[in-house]
Amino acid sequence: MRTASDVFLATCDLASQVRGRSVPSANHDAVLRGGVGWVPANLGLTAFGDITSGDVFGSIGDLRMLPDRETGLELPADGDHPGLRMYLTDLTHPDGTAWPCCPRGFLRETLDKLADEAGLRVRASFEHEFVLRGLPSSAPFSLRRHRDAARFGEDLLETLTASGLDPETWLPEYGEDQFEVTLCPTEGLRAADRAVYLRELVRDLALRRSMSASFAPLQHPDGTGSGVHLHFSLTDKTGEPVLFDPAKPGRLSTLGLRFSAGILRHARALTAWTAPSPVSFLRLRPHRWSVRGAFLAEHNREALLRICPTSTVVDTDPARQFNLEFRAADATANPWLTLAVVLRAGLAGLAGGADYPEPVVWPEEATEQDLANTPTLPGSLPEALADLEADDTVRSWFDPRLLASQLAVKRHEMDHLAGLADTERVRRVADAY
Repeated sequence: MRTASDVFLATCDLASQVRGRSVPSANHDAVLRGGVGWVPANLGLTAFGDITSGDVFGSIGDLRMLPDRETGLELPADGDHPGLRMYLTDLTHPDGTAWPCCPRGFLRETLDKLADEAGLRVRASFEHEFVLRGLPSSAPFSLRRHRDAARFGEDLLETLTASGLDPETWLPEYGEDQFEVTLCPTEGLRAADRAVYLRELVRDLALRRSMSASFAPLQHPDGTGSGVHLHFSLTDKTGEPVLFDPAKPGRLSTLGLRFSAGILRHARALTAWTAPSPVSFLRLRPHRWSVRGAFLAEHNREALLRICPTSTVVDTDPARQFNLEFRAADATANPWLTLAVVLRAGLAGLAGGADYPEPVVWPEEATEQDLANTPTLPGSLPEALADLEADDTVRSWFDPRLLASQLAVKRHEMDHLAGLADTERVRRVADAY
């Protein structure tokens, strides 16, 4: 049995890839105090491993990766695989002051704005779907699939629990070789940190079990997609829920309606951050149980914003269960940025007054004909990037260098796959995630 030989300090970049640097375990305490060096140009790395030709930082500049002690995670040794101590970091200037292009820092700043400007806090959870390759073929949702993956599932739940990620469910899903894992909701920054870790823990365990796991939005252009559904609720500073009002349509409070109005108003630009791969929009289409349009609805799994049901079987207080689900995201998106842009859009709705009228709450019984004229999402990543550039409000949230980096990385990824058939484009993205 081998023990941990190093400590890995990590960030999650614009391609939603976890990257970082390691130091010997003997330097653990020192690196917690001072971090390690990093390079601004690394923000321009794409999902395919190269730095975009549109990188705005070039060869100059230096940063520090300062670890957050509360994110410490221990991967135990496993056979021939050594253990690992890991921390998530904030990217800062060399003197430790905030770097405005740090994705985790952007979420932290957003959470502060939510508290300072609206007196609100968020609890969230990221619901992940992924494909586990290396198992026998089996039926959707079946006990057979669950049992075929039982050893993997047991190890995964044990790892997630030991790592403090608080797993909630683990289940076979509809798509071929597809599974879903959910974590219990927690406060905003911790929820996004957990999402970053979850993907790495699943992929790491799969490799150690002679399998592979892919969180890509598609494995085949016509296949079932894998999404990341962001569930969130809002409370005031005392911890009281603020989204629930039994007298309102869908039981969504006036505050919740105004918050939703902001998300819907800026939905097209948001998808450039929340579904940002060259193949993400092949999934976000009608009749695929993903998102058919930018509307708010009760219990409808093709709504951009879904009002989730509550249950009185055990918990009789619906207000504390009540949450909204943002469905136009996948695992090619950075979790810190996904949560941040959704919250920023909601804040815009709260502050925007009459410019953000309360949206229709479509009931569960709404038909396809009823929804025919609801606003659409972009049909492709180029459309989404164009919508981002055209949305002055969304653009204003970002340091210009962070915005330029996002646009450059995503366009470079599109160029990387240019001229390929959809099947090959999907395969290459699936291999990257």
